[in-house]
Amino acid sequence: MSLRRVWAVLRKDLALGPRSPAFLWAVVLPVAITVILQVAFGSLFDPEPRIGVVDEGDSAITAALADMEGITLTLVPDEATLRARVEANDVDAGLVLPAGFDDAVRAGERPLLEFWIGGESLASNRIILTVTTLDLLREIAGGDPPVTVDVVTFGEASLPIATRLIPVIVFYALVVAGLFLPGSSLVEEKEQGTLGAVLVTPTRTGEVLLAKWLLGIVLAAVLGVATLALNGALGARWLDVAGVVLVAAALSGVLGVLVGVVAKDSAMMLAIVKGMGIFLFAPTLFYLFPDWPQWIARIFPLYWIIEPIWQVAVMGEPISGVWFEIAVALAITAGLAGVALVLARRMRAQLAGS
Repeated sequence: MSLRRVWAVLRKDLALGPRSPAFLWAVVLPVAITVILQVAFGSLFDPEPRIGVVDEGDSAITAALADMEGITLTLVPDEATLRARVEANDVDAGLVLPAGFDDAVRAGERPLLEFWIGGESLASNRIILTVTTLDLLREIAGGDPPVTVDVVTFGEASLPIATRLIPVIVFYALVVAGLFLPGSSLVEEKEQGTLGAVLVTPTRTGEVLLAKWLLGIVLAAVLGVATLALNGALGARWLDVAGVVLVAAALSGVLGVLVGVVAKDSAMMLAIVKGMGIFLFAPTLFYLFPDWPQWIARIFPLYWIIEPIWQVAVMGEPISGVWFEIAVALAITAGLAGVALVLARRMRAQLAGS
């Protein structure tokens, strides 16, 4: 194998790539999805703070919360109902105001104030509701509130939906750049007859496939890192992030080469990509719905590249903590590369016959 010939093919693809609609689509799509999901729908994903109140004595706190803009107040009849609503994340926080609470505060007593917080509530909403409640207590007391605040958190803390969407956005960056571009490049050269012309030269089939694979790796790695940066997910371990993205780009790139080898024309390639779509996309759904059985995600090949990105880029884990997932991803990459080389022999025979 000649690295000089591999570089010649790769350089040609990189030079002609920006002229291709598929190349432009690969660059624009992650940015467009980021804008749509993180900005356009931000108000839907990050609702205003919601507080439920059990008021047994017509407290001034309840009246003040009802008059405030930007806070949704829900009056709840009893503590059991309020607890259920907080646990179900129907409200971000719950406040129990017993009868005579305001009078006790004004008299300088230290009544117990029960303030419940939902584990799935946004941190920003918790802060807003906590500070607002304390300010209202100060107004009633005429100074520092003479109360004992008992903060109780129900349920496990949950990441915001915007954060859990990051694997979806990165998935599209990797698949479009790493899978679709190398595959479409191979198919386009088949249709135009240039691939057959190249293979009658000293350039070998393996060298062409290696060049296409490297094309996918370069573009997928660049767009993957750029997508994480756009979503604020590079973190302090940016070298570790680059490492896991490179492994992910290698796997998505070899998938693209394999599709390009199998597909006889553009129509067949699109049919293959559409047919594999849900199979490839499936593991990202488990980050959107963390209550699903997570072991199911391991069945899908792209789980082994999405999970390391999630752990290192989003959760801040070191790359050493995902060594097993990386090893599985590299093993899958090597296996698919072997399949691509075997099928490439048949592809070359077909091109020679035509």
